[in-house]
Amino acid sequence: MSTLNISAPITRRVRAYLAPVDRNTNAPTVFDPAQSGHFTLDSPPAPWTDLGWCRNFRRVSDAAKTDVVALRTGVPAMPSAQARTAADAIVELEFTTWGKLQLALSCGSQQMNLLATQASAASNGSGGTAAAAVALQPGSTATSLNAGGAASQFNVGDLIVVDDDYTGQTGFVGGGISGAYVQSANEVSSDISYIRRVSLNVGRIAGIVDGALLLEAPLLAGVPSATMKVSRVAGFVDREGGTFFQQWSGLFVMEGEQGDRVIFYYPRLESMRTAAETSETLAATLEHLRLAGAFRALPVRDPADGEMVLCFRSYLPA
Repeated sequence: MSTLNISAPITRRVRAYLAPVDRNTNAPTVFDPAQSGHFTLDSPPAPWTDLGWCRNFRRVSDAAKTDVVALRTGVPAMPSAQARTAADAIVELEFTTWGKLQLALSCGSQQMNLLATQASAASNGSGGTAAAAVALQPGSTATSLNAGGAASQFNVGDLIVVDDDYTGQTGFVGGGISGAYVQSANEVSSDISYIRRVSLNVGRIAGIVDGALLLEAPLLAGVPSATMKVSRVAGFVDREGGTFFQQWSGLFVMEGEQGDRVIFYYPRLESMRTAAETSETLAATLEHLRLAGAFRALPVRDPADGEMVLCFRSYLPA
């Protein structure tokens, strides 16, 4: 068999990964398949985060918006060349697991943390007034949060969020990955916990030792800054509507049965639908709910030749 004529890949499932986009500069996380294409699926290169396996993965090039037209010359006019006048690409999938990041990707807008509330807090659909956050002590890391004596307020298994107080900031907010866009401080009613409410910098406590909250996995934003505080999280909530659009760098890997690999790298994917789920009947009274997401690819310029592109498809032979 010629090395340039290889059997078509045979795959079972698609593994999904995401990484942050700098929303202020639109700079994506870069993935180099030549350097990192053979990474172990359970250990993606930093800062990529594993979202697990997904189903019904579809790449859609919208024929109605992706136009390739003929340039005609002569009499009679005959095609002499082609030009691409418009391009549009969409990705659709279903996540097989639920988590903070899968919820954020599929909800389309802000994905909010349900912060533990004050005892007298008025009820609200996205959570009432939050209980006072706990300031971090020096020596905290991405996996160990030094809460000192306040560690007694938490329990092993608690979900927590780590981020700054809201003190009137505008623009994109949230540690590590932007969780929302604030146009005016008046919009958030001076809620001191607003950034922690929308932050994606969440974790779960695996242990508590000598005032340190030990986390199951590193925080998305890495080592917390000295100004960050910790709040306990009861769960997550997202809403139909809103003006904020989630945007991430996306990576989708198809592992071939023959040792080959197909990789789809989307530098900038932006959510294009509101919260949606699909269901699969397991038994007469049981249904398996899956988060469904749809994303539009936004362009980046490839420094190799200046071309504007939406996606990089890589094939790594066995």
